[in-house]
Amino acid sequence: MKSGRRLTECGCNFAPRRGADCARRAAAGPVAALQSLYWCVALAALLLVTPARADVPRPVAPAAGRWRDASLDEYRKHLMTLTTLVDACAKARDLKTCDPLLVGPDDRIPLNGERRLVRYGWLRVLFSKAEEADEPAPRSAHDAKGQTSRTAAQPTTSQLLQDAEKRLAGDLALVDAFSSAVSAHNPQHIPTPQHVQEHETMRQVLAGRDFRNVMAPSMREAATEKLGNWLNRLFESASQLRARSAWVGRAIVWGFILAICVGLAWGLLQLERRWRVRLVPEAGGSAARAASARDWQLWLRDAQAAAAAGNFREAVHFVYWAAIARLESQRLWPADRARTPREYLALVASADPRKAGLVRLTASFERIWYGGRAAGENDYRQAEQLAITLIAGGKASLTGAGVAQAVEGGSV
Repeated sequence: MKSGRRLTECGCNFAPRRGADCARRAAAGPVAALQSLYWCVALAALLLVTPARADVPRPVAPAAGRWRDASLDEYRKHLMTLTTLVDACAKARDLKTCDPLLVGPDDRIPLNGERRLVRYGWLRVLFSKAEEADEPAPRSAHDAKGQTSRTAAQPTTSQLLQDAEKRLAGDLALVDAFSSAVSAHNPQHIPTPQHVQEHETMRQVLAGRDFRNVMAPSMREAATEKLGNWLNRLFESASQLRARSAWVGRAIVWGFILAICVGLAWGLLQLERRWRVRLVPEAGGSAARAASARDWQLWLRDAQAAAAAGNFREAVHFVYWAAIARLESQRLWPADRARTPREYLALVASADPRKAGLVRLTASFERIWYGGRAAGENDYRQAEQLAITLIAGGKASLTGAGVAQAVEGGSV
């Protein structure tokens, strides 16, 4: 009987399978019966509490910072309500009358064929400050010389509330004038706010030292800013795409690195081709434009002709190449049309007796031909003597008659 009673109390008589389970639990002893009773009570309490919690209404916070579409009449009523709220807040200065939520949403009013948004964020901030009393005015500070430093006095909250009443009253007057002009079908006489005080304050600020050198951005700066903004948007979209697909970000990074490497390799190849100096002899003998492609006697005749004409700069130039053509024809170095004077010097061994003469001739030639120094007859005579010495194989005893003989017969 006791087991049957426990089965009935736990609701075990509703189904045969559940009844068998409860019978086994009842047969287990008093502990199992107490556990079953505990779970039954807990389930009943949960079923009773859940509908009660679902019926509790949730408070809906008013949309204080949003806007609403309002007509001119609704806008006027809102301004009158705000004027009353400001006046009550200025008198009471407590949490109830200075609640920022009382300001309500911003208004979007029709004006000149379009909707203009009128914001009241400044009034909400003022109401939040008006909940507290005005702070005492700061005392004037004295510097080391005993003089009183003057600081700009900040307006108190009470003064700001008075200014807010004046501003709302001015807006209300503008709305009335606008409505009168619209009703009279004369939109040309619609008044607009002048904001004289704001313009004067802005003019004083812009006339300060901090804005003295401020200028409008140039076309180049504007274009650069637009390009930078476009790049920022591009990379931002790439980062967002990377967040959705990781492989896209990796492909962009590795593609950028590959493009940089290819560009560097191409640039280095171009530089190598442009600056490469070939120190190998031509396969077909002397190069077409090498110094030895022309007989050294012809270079020397051109030098004498230029010296006779008074063009000593050209004469020194021809004398130098006469010496180079002679040394190159003696197989001192392989012919190459792209070699520089310093490279010719590097190809002559240090123990060669012609090294010193070629160094002096090269220095004189570079100063006059590349350095732009004016050449005289003395410079030409010295360069000619050095060239004839090199042509003679280091014999410095060759004079002017020997030079003429060498030019005539080429026996040197």
